[in-house]
Amino acid sequence: MTIDPSVSMGTNVTIGRYSVIEAGVTIGDNVAIGYGTIVRAGTTIGNGVSVGDLTVLGKMPTGNKKKALKPPSRLPPLVIGDGASIGSNSVIYLGVSLGDDVLVGDLASIREFVTIGESTIVGRNAVVEPHTVIGRFVTIQTSCYITSNMLIEDDVFIGPCCSTSNDKYMGSGGEAHQGPIIRRGAKIGNNATLLPGILIGERSVIGAGAVITRDVPPGLTYVGNPARPITDRKVTE
Repeated sequence: MTIDPSVSMGTNVTIGRYSVIEAGVTIGDNVAIGYGTIVRAGTTIGNGVSVGDLTVLGKMPTGNKKKALKPPSRLPPLVIGDGASIGSNSVIYLGVSLGDDVLVGDLASIREFVTIGESTIVGRNAVVEPHTVIGRFVTIQTSCYITSNMLIEDDVFIGPCCSTSNDKYMGSGGEAHQGPIIRRGAKIGNNATLLPGILIGERSVIGAGAVITRDVPPGLTYVGNPARPITDRKVTE
């Protein structure tokens, strides 16, 4: 392994063989880092964090001529809260803040300028794009695609393979990108598709495979393609 001399390391830290810990990294107490993991410069890892094998923490984003949103030349460091668990083969970029007790599954990707609240789950092979805010106690299950410029409030459940989008004109340019907004306590079924800029109301339910093309009022259930309400009865506490 390679550990820069400037690394600040707590007690009872284990680091697997072939890992690289760059300059200015801070590692708390009782941290376990797997084999072949790379922790980029400036990353902060809280107490009691577990990091799987072959993971990259604090990656710098890149771009090309076609990419509409160019990555900045400088980004704040990655911050990982106490008790978080990061799966193997995951990639988490600079400018990300993970709250305490966050669970990130194997093969997940979390891009820059993302904030994730306490005790939230980002499932295996899920992707979270830039400029997205995810609240506390949210569940994002396997293979979900969370687009950029989204807001997901507390206590939301998103089933496997949900897809979201933020570009109404599909790369034509000239329009601001805005992902869906999902209000507190909403539930999104497997393979649902949420189109750009729509609002999913508080405690509403989106059925499996639904395609949401318009705002969903609080407490209602929407199913189908395009999705329609199946009842006027609001969900009660």
